[in-house]
Amino acid sequence: MATGRSLTKKQVVELLSRGEPLADYDMRGIDLAGISFDNANLSHAKMAECNLSRASFRGADLTHASLWHSECKDAVFDGANLEEADLDYANLDGCSFKAAKIRKAIFPLAKLPLEHIQDSVKTGRKVRMDRGKLDDE
Repeated sequence: MATGRSLTKKQVVELLSRGEPLADYDMRGIDLAGISFDNANLSHAKMAECNLSRASFRGADLTHASLWHSECKDAVFDGANLEEADLDYANLDGCSFKAAKIRKAIFPLAKLPLEHIQDSVKTGRKVRMDRGKLDDE
């Protein structure tokens, strides 16, 4: 098991290309913008403070993953399992969550009402965060 092992962007891309799981890996602070994590196993992965803009997580397993304070602008979480994932302080502006599982996930609710996330789960509509509140921190 890879618990606590840190990865570089190159290693992340390599593992994804081979279809290997990224569960339990530490990817904190890496620029992973635009990468496809579709159907990847990212359970318990540490992705805090990453640049995940325009990344795709369609069908990915993100249970218990940490995306705390990550830049996720325009990322796609359609069909992903986000149960018990930590997305607090993440920028989720422009993200979609169609058919995603969000039970017990932690969202930045001060800037993005839960109703907007639930609507995206049902309709696939992209969520919009309150820009004024984003700048308050």
